[in-house]
Amino acid sequence: MARWGKSGFLDRQQVYRWETGRRVPTEWLPYLERVLHLDLPGGNEAPLADTVTSVMLLGGTDVDRRQFLAASAAVGLAALDLPDAEAVTRRVNKPGPVGVGMGEVSAVRTMTTTLGDAASELGGGHARHLAVRYLTVDVRRWLDGRYTEQTGRELFAATAELVHLIGWMARDEGNQGLSQKYHLYSFRLAAEAGENELAATALRGLADQAIDLGHVPTAVRLAEACEQRGRKLANPKALAYYRNTFARAAAADGDRTTAAKLLTSAQAAIEHAPERPGRSWASHYSHGRWAHESGMIHAVMSDLAAAEEHLHLALDIHGLDRKRTRAIVLADLGHVQLKRGNTETALATWNDFLTCADGVQSVRINDGLTNIAARLPGIPGSPAAAGLGERLAARM
Repeated sequence: MARWGKSGFLDRQQVYRWETGRRVPTEWLPYLERVLHLDLPGGNEAPLADTVTSVMLLGGTDVDRRQFLAASAAVGLAALDLPDAEAVTRRVNKPGPVGVGMGEVSAVRTMTTTLGDAASELGGGHARHLAVRYLTVDVRRWLDGRYTEQTGRELFAATAELVHLIGWMARDEGNQGLSQKYHLYSFRLAAEAGENELAATALRGLADQAIDLGHVPTAVRLAEACEQRGRKLANPKALAYYRNTFARAAAADGDRTTAAKLLTSAQAAIEHAPERPGRSWASHYSHGRWAHESGMIHAVMSDLAAAEEHLHLALDIHGLDRKRTRAIVLADLGHVQLKRGNTETALATWNDFLTCADGVQSVRINDGLTNIAARLPGIPGSPAAAGLGERLAARM
């Protein structure tokens, strides 16, 4: 209970191995000390690591590139554990080296917005380590400072947004395990701050990643938890964001009925949402992104006509002015057009994709290039395919 917040993760056989000396309970020693009121020998003096300490350790190893993390279903499901309700108040009561107010909180949010805008345009491969250093140097000093409980909750929430952005950037450059860890800590910081929308958005990131990794049962659980949190919100963009994620997970799981129901619900929510972006991450979920995601869910459900309609809607009606986002939609649209037998149209769309993707560093762009290269040999005798192949070879 002390380790996970619920029972069932430790059995008698494990304890028997400790008692007989066959195993050493290294990870469990701090919790044994805490529950049994013991002071065990063996260099176990360090306090239990809270979320702030854990994410700073992760940031330090990230900057120094000392480890490679593999993504797993277990790490994603760890987000469903109970959060530390006293995390903020414990830090409030500590003396710190510097006084912190809402000015510092505003600075974190401004930096997160600035770095996020650059990443949206040019891909997560740009400036991620700048974001990590900002987290582990400036933000860390403020988190270790002196502040009121209200400021502490705002600071935790702002840090959760920055950590979520770093996780998104890591994922966009192909480092899935690192991204998963950052999203997990983003969820915990948000939950500890009492920010329900931020916590739901972090769960959404973990669910979306789990789908891409093939961890479909995990994705369904995370997406459902995300959508349930979202029901408490009055933000229609957030509701559409979370319900489309749940729909994507359901479609990947073969549950067409649930997926279709959620798609309809997400559309109803986005139709009542204002066009202008809000301050929060979920409030930046645009009508264009909704149309793109809905189109790809329809593609998974084999409704290619609806898929193409939504992708055109994303491009032609709602814009999508970011180079990275527009390029990804063009790559997806070309694949749908090819599946529908519109070969020449698909080739023209992919040419537009190559033009738009120039200078963007993103694993999504690289995947698009690889997928196009794999399909071109199946289109023999086409001058347009040959020309596209030459452009593709120059890019890859």
